[in-house]
Amino acid sequence: MADNKEKSMHTRYINPFTDFGFKRLFGEEPSKAILMDFLNELLKEQEGEIKSITYMKNEHLGNSEIDRKAIFDIYCENEKGEKFIVELQKSRQTFFKDRSLYYSTFPIQEQAKKGEWNFELKAVYTVGILDFVFEEDKHEVEKYRYDVKLIDEDTCKVFYDKLTFIYLEMPKFKKQIHELESKFEKWLYVIKNLEILDQYPTELKENIFEQFFKTAEIAKMTVEEYHTYEKSLMHYRDLKNSLDTAKDEGREEGIIEGKVKGKQEAKIEMALKLLKMNLSLDDISKVTDLGIDEIKKLK
Repeated sequence: MADNKEKSMHTRYINPFTDFGFKRLFGEEPSKAILMDFLNELLKEQEGEIKSITYMKNEHLGNSEIDRKAIFDIYCENEKGEKFIVELQKSRQTFFKDRSLYYSTFPIQEQAKKGEWNFELKAVYTVGILDFVFEEDKHEVEKYRYDVKLIDEDTCKVFYDKLTFIYLEMPKFKKQIHELESKFEKWLYVIKNLEILDQYPTELKENIFEQFFKTAEIAKMTVEEYHTYEKSLMHYRDLKNSLDTAKDEGREEGIIEGKVKGKQEAKIEMALKLLKMNLSLDDISKVTDLGIDEIKKLK
C-alpha cells in the first residue's frame, strides 16, 4: 500500500500548503515539538524561548448572532498564557488584512475575566504563512517577512508591544539549501520545498527536522489518512489552477485592479468565472469577498 501511495502521488512528502498537510505537520499533538521549534525560531528576538505550548479549540463564535464565526488553522498558548494564531493562507483575498485583524480580537476578548479584571492582557501573536504575495509589495522582491506592531507615527517607536502580526510571503523566499544562513531559513526552505524533495537533505541533520520529515512521509499514512490527504491535495490544486486561470483571463479583459470596471464589478466577474469552474460557494466567497447570498444570486 505504501508503494502505491507514493506512486500515485509522485512525491514522497506531503504538501504543507494543503489543509491536511498543514494540520498534520504543525497542528496535532504528536507535532507539538515541531510547531514549538518553528515558533521559537520565528519569535526568538521578541518572545525568548517558548518552553511549552497547549493547543486550544480553533473555532470561536462572536458575542452575538451577527458576529462572524472565526476559525483559526492553529490556535495555541504558551506557558505564560500568551496566545498564538498560526494560519496558512493559500490565495489572496481582497480584505485579508482586515480578516487577520478581526481574528486577533478573539484571543483578546476571551482574556476578559468574569468579575473583577484589571484589563491586563497577555500578548497575542498572529502568524500568516502566505502562498501569495501582497499586491502592494510585489516589487519588494527581497522582503518576504513582515513584522507589524502598533507604533507611534512621529517617533516610529512601538507604542504597544502585545499585539503582533507576522506575515511570511513564501513565493519570495528563493534561497537554495546551500545558501541557508539560519535555522529560521531552514524552516522556510522545508515548508516551501517539502513536496518536491525526494529525500531528507543531509544539510538538515537535526532531530527536529528528522521528526518533521518522518511526519511528512506519505508512506507512513494509514489508508484513511491517505484518502483524506488526497482530497485535500485535489482541492488545493483545483483552487490554485482555477485562480491562475481566472487571473489570466482577468488580465486579458482588464478586470484586475479595476482597470476597466469598478471593484464590485470586478468581484462579480471573478465570481462568475469561478462558478463556471464549479468551485464551492465558500471558496468563491473567500476569494472575492462576496457574500454567499450574493453568489447564489449570480448562480
